[in-house]
Amino acid sequence: MSGQSTDSNLPVQPGRRRFLMAVGGVCGTVASLAAAPALAAARGPRCVSFVHTHTGETLRAVYYQDGCYQADCLAQINHLLRDFRTGDMHTIDPALLDVLFDLQSRADRDGPFEVICGYRSPATNAMLHQRSEGVAVHSMHLEGRAIDIRLGGYPTLRLASHARALGRGGVGYYASSDFVHVDTGRVRYW
Repeated sequence: MSGQSTDSNLPVQPGRRRFLMAVGGVCGTVASLAAAPALAAARGPRCVSFVHTHTGETLRAVYYQDGCYQADCLAQINHLLRDFRTGDMHTIDPALLDVLFDLQSRADRDGPFEVICGYRSPATNAMLHQRSEGVAVHSMHLEGRAIDIRLGGYPTLRLASHARALGRGGVGYYASSDFVHVDTGRVRYW
């Protein structure tokens, strides 16, 4: 055999080693540059904006800052996302807010989410379930772990696609009602 061996157990030749190290370095640099905006967003403050379609109330809240969730902002969010029919409030899962923050980043929109439904009381859920088979008896809205939303001027089908691409929780697309359901339950789509 001449010069170089094809046996993978033999040491890598110096020229090949330099080449592989250079390629690895370039790939690492490109990967870190691509990840930098996502990492910066994860470390920085997280903000969500809402306009409630039934009450007209609006809110812009920096709910996560300096490495922790902000209790005062979470309380404001709990109030805005209350059951508008009964006035009942429930703690909204901060992980749901993180999903919305990431969803807004993917959609590259800074406008408010239009809220159709946040928390739903047992009485409201039972009433809606009687009216529609689409309302689950054990809805995640009852636990403050679901929200029905849209982004003004943004196609809801595209918003649903972004939510599915996140791979976190349930995503329902309701074309006839023009909204997207997202929740922090197991990953599933409808």
